[in-house]
Amino acid sequence: MNLIGEHTDYNDGFVLPAALGLAAWVAGAPRADGRLLVYSEHAGEHREWNLGEAEPAPARHWSDYVAGVAVMLRRSGHAVNGATLLVAGDVPIGAGLSSSAALEVAAALALLDLAGRQIDRTELAKVCQQAENDFVGARTGIMDQFIACHALTGAALLLDCRSLDARRVPIAADLRLVACNSMVRHGHAGGEYNRRRQECERGVAHLRARAPGVRSLRDVDPGLLEAHRSGLPDVIFRRCRHVVTENGRVRETAAALDRGSLDAVGPLMAASHRSLRDDYEVSCPELDVLVELANASPGVYGARMTGGGFGGCTVNLVEADTVDEFHDRVTSEYEARTGRRPEIYISEAGPGASRVL
Repeated sequence: MNLIGEHTDYNDGFVLPAALGLAAWVAGAPRADGRLLVYSEHAGEHREWNLGEAEPAPARHWSDYVAGVAVMLRRSGHAVNGATLLVAGDVPIGAGLSSSAALEVAAALALLDLAGRQIDRTELAKVCQQAENDFVGARTGIMDQFIACHALTGAALLLDCRSLDARRVPIAADLRLVACNSMVRHGHAGGEYNRRRQECERGVAHLRARAPGVRSLRDVDPGLLEAHRSGLPDVIFRRCRHVVTENGRVRETAAALDRGSLDAVGPLMAASHRSLRDDYEVSCPELDVLVELANASPGVYGARMTGGGFGGCTVNLVEADTVDEFHDRVTSEYEARTGRRPEIYISEAGPGASRVL
């Protein structure tokens, strides 16, 4: 779950994710016939491919996340063999909590383990991102796969998505990460998510022509953006303004957590949500209601939407001794106002992917 830094990763920017205590599980056994058979406990169905024949083609189906990983591992020189995989887990699907990245990383580690191969975790994150970008067709950044590979207990990671340098940012032991699921489903491969990336690219092209050092929105500060606003369509300017200001909010939030200045975190998360709602236009009425309810609840240090948007979850930093009250209050009031009953996941920051025997 990303504490702050939304839609900045594919713009070479900064993000501040942490891992929840939820998991995608992949159990595997080797096969001698070169076939890859995958059964999903959630979907109640299986898919099968022959890895010795032509590469699998995308099917716009949950299995693309597994098939895509197998394809990209092979293309990157990591030969994987036939296997039978069982997929299970408790990461909610379509909720903005990186269920696709969790499945990709777990499946990749299972396939590599069965083949007797090891891989650097950052390289693994890149392979899994490539599977989502080039096979599934969602032009996501690397944040979700990176945190699934590298997450640390009791901390978030401040990740520079250009250099892939990351450092630990502590999360106080008496805080809980609370995700509130609006129960509005989103899909990353949908047109709106990819359209936002294209709009950012249009902004970069405009700015690069006037400031040659600009390679991405990472290289732009608010003053530079404002100085070259002329000629930018308003919608493109607002998309760029969100990314540029969000990068600043990420670094300020990390610094506040380093200092233990929790009171400084809430205004930054609130500004992030407003920017996502108004400039990037990826919130929805249900997410806005969840944020409003959270901010009116005792013990809440910050709340905002998290994930790609268009539904999914909010992220909330909540005092541990108030989470039960938070859960009950938000559940009842959200249902009363929207007719939807939210799912609420309460967790501490946990570790990344691991092998379990």
